[in-house]
Formats: sequence, C-alpha cells, structure tokens
Amino acid sequence: MTTSNQEMMDKVCNADGFIAALDQSGGSTPKALTLYGIKEVEYDVGKPSMFDCIHKMRTRIITSPKFNGDRILGAILFEDTMNREIEGVPTAEYLWKEKKIVPFLKVDKGLETEKDDVQLMKLIPNLDTLCDTAVAKGVFGTKMRSVIKLANKEGIKQIVEQQFSYGQQIMKKGLIPILEPEIDIKSPEKAEAEAMLHAELVESLKMLRKDQKLMVSKPYSFLSILRDQLKLNNVKQKLHFSNWALVQTHPAQPRQLVRRLGKSPERCPSSGTLWRVHSRRSWCNPCTSNGCCGQFLSSID
Repeated sequence: MTTSNQEMMDKVCNADGFIAALDQSGGSTPKALTLYGIKEVEYDVGKPSMFDCIHKMRTRIITSPKFNGDRILGAILFEDTMNREIEGVPTAEYLWKEKKIVPFLKVDKGLETEKDDVQLMKLIPNLDTLCDTAVAKGVFGTKMRSVIKLANKEGIKQIVEQQFSYGQQIMKKGLIPILEPEIDIKSPEKAEAEAMLHAELVESLKMLRKDQKLMVSKPYSFLSILRDQLKLNNVKQKLHFSNWALVQTHPAQPRQLVRRLGKSPERCPSSGTLWRVHSRRSWCNPCTSNGCCGQFLSSID
C-alpha cells in the first residue's frame, strides 16, 4: 500500500465527515442538471455537451472552499469525471492532494430488469481495465449498487453473491469496494427483506480473509447484528451523508460505519440552527456547537 493509500485508509477508518455522491451517470444527469438550473435545451442528452455541463457543475462544487476534507470524508465519482481534470489536475488527484477528500469510483453499469423481486447489476465486462485506470489515477475505492424490491430469499442471495463476487475482483486490484445492496424504501416487505439481507451479508463477511477490506452500505440496524453475530465489539458509528458502511478487516481491528442523512435541513426551534433529519432522529448541524445537540444525539449514540 502506498503512502497516499495508507493515509486515505486512515482517514476512512478514523475521520469524521460525509461521503459526497458526485456520480450521476448518463441516466440521472438531466435531472441533476435541471435541479442545478440548466435546462435540457442547453445541451444534447447523452452527448459530450451534457457531460461538459455536469463537469462544470462538479468543478464548481469541488473547488468551493467549503468543499474540503474537514467536513467531507470522500467523494464518489462517475467514470467521465475521473477521466477529466479540475483546474488542470486529474479529478481524483485534485480531491486528495488539494482537498484531502478520498476519491471513490462508481463502477456499476446500471440495473437489470427486475427478476425474483430484485434488480441485479448489469454485467461489468471491463471491470479489470476500469480498476487499473482508477488505480493509476489515484482512486481509493469503488461503489456499486443493486436493488431489492421484496423479501425474496433467492433473489436477495443472488444480489449478495454478485456484490461480493465483484467485490473480490475489485479487491484484487488494490481498491476498497463499497457494496450497496439497496432495499427499496417503499417496499411493503422492507423489514423482512432487511432480515434476509443481513443474514446473507453476515455469511459472506465470514468468508473474507483477514487481510481483505471492503465497505458495506447498510442502515443503523446492521450494527447490532455485526456485534452479536460476528462478535465485533469495537464497531464504531460515524455520521455521513452517504450510507452506513463497514470496513471489514481482521476481527482485532476496528470497524467503521457511516450513515445516510437523507432529508433537507430544518431549523431547530430552540437554537435556530440547522437540523439534519434521518428517520425519527434529528440533531443540529454542526452537532458540537449547540446545547440542544446532546438531546438529539443521545437518541442515536
């Protein structure tokens, strides 16, 4: 592991912050640009002009003084963004050297049609080449997403097997994969699906060698399962705008988790500062500067 990679690993395992999702692909880019204020008539959908627009938007975000490693743990990039530059510097290199933000790369190619109540990832035929490029450009890890609709045991098993299969391939290239088997938030069988997914994840995590490291995007409820079934007494909780993520290493070493803060900020009625809201738990932002924070943080600590 290079010095830079070790520094990134130390930050992922020990620092606070959030993971910024800058990985809109071709399908989601028009919506992101519309929200940003750029209408579809100003570019050709799916053409270089569209990706030029999204890169200008991302450049503005990344070069903002507020976008820095004091607040932000990592950033997930789309392949096109990784292959471009920020102020004349390759994007991943700029993120780490100028901002101390750990760069990740979205590697999945979208979702297959639903089958067995799940959507597997489409095949990633060029994954080895993509990983080699990412390593050469200074990327630390990857992210890939699949979706679970209902509590179908066979479908969920396929999801986990595919995630870990690609994860193994990615780890061999020296990258840290974030596995994201997402359960549809509107699923009428969400609780049952989570239980099945957690069971499959635990079994797959048990199969990792002690020198292998990966991250699993999972909600807060997964913490207790890790503690109880894998005897991970030193699992730690960290706040992030991304998901809970587990860095899986040797049992004697720390596990770190990060969590999604999903909704828009709201004003705290007592202090006037911003809350970040997730499910039924709320707290002020920044969480260390107001007396009301202890009240809300105590509900999730």
